[in-house]
Amino acid sequence: MSRYARPVDFKHGKVDLTHGSGGRAMAQLIDELFVRHFDNPILDSMNDGACFALPAGAGRMVMATDGHVVSPLFFPGGDIGCLSVHGTVNDVAMAGGRPLYLSAGFILEEGFPLADLKRIVVSMADAAREAGVPIVTGDTKVVEQGKVDGVFITTTGVGVVPDGIELGPDRIRPGDCILLSGCIGDHGVAILSKRENLSFETEIQSDTAALHTLTAAMLDAVPSIRALRDPTRGGLSAVLNEFAGQSGCGIAIREKDIPIRGEVAAACELLGLDPLHVANEGKLVAVCPPEDAERLLAVMRAHPLAAGAAIIGTAIVDPQHFVQMETVFGGRRMVDWLTGEQLPRIC
Repeated sequence: MSRYARPVDFKHGKVDLTHGSGGRAMAQLIDELFVRHFDNPILDSMNDGACFALPAGAGRMVMATDGHVVSPLFFPGGDIGCLSVHGTVNDVAMAGGRPLYLSAGFILEEGFPLADLKRIVVSMADAAREAGVPIVTGDTKVVEQGKVDGVFITTTGVGVVPDGIELGPDRIRPGDCILLSGCIGDHGVAILSKRENLSFETEIQSDTAALHTLTAAMLDAVPSIRALRDPTRGGLSAVLNEFAGQSGCGIAIREKDIPIRGEVAAACELLGLDPLHVANEGKLVAVCPPEDAERLLAVMRAHPLAAGAAIIGTAIVDPQHFVQMETVFGGRRMVDWLTGEQLPRIC
């Protein structure tokens, strides 16, 4: 039997300041929304923090945190809820870690529809359950109308990196191969199409996905991987420039080998966007020694989230640490960092 006089009205109700006041309304929202849908034994203990044991012989700890302010909140292929789970799971995975637990912090705007909040929380719960990474603690704050745009979510993830796995751009050497797990630009163009009310013959869906099972398979088969990174804000160009700057190498890529959907390429051309700068939420870039590249490529292509993987270039000797691309016309151009803000609030 419920300890509240009446259930929260998730059909017609709206967030108000009492939902963040620390009183009965907040307790009821936590009980009937967050605890009900995130549902796991650690969260159910209802302590201020989550207490958990690490697996025996777990290795080193890794922790990552990510804030999510995407606009619109709901977009083709996802929403801010699943995105906030995938983003942080992937940050842990890119460090070579196996994600274990997540925390979630919500900043809610007074007047935000409870129906939308429930939809977001259910999406988060589904994404966490599918990834096998439970949300074990969290926090909710409510601010006055106009002080935030609907809802912002921060998630933090902890995981373990097995002994023997060492990743980092400083490990990249000239001759190493650069691999990309699939088509670029889907997430950014999906967000932009929704935001600007653009339509295409085929709806472009965000690629948002949790990549930890893919990275686990890759590291299990090819532990010599030098570095992993997901090309989110700033896109592929940002990752390659980070790799170049932190490794002391140059990077040479081939445009013809970079996978991109025709509709995404067309949208970027129409909107004047460089797809190399457009954000992705379900792709990764890997670097490995050349002798392991074909084996790693085969492992990636055998995974459903990387069926379109390709070897797109190599690390080279270059004291300037430039990223260069051989174009489809046989020319060569620099691939620089994104200047300014191409697509704000993309994740």
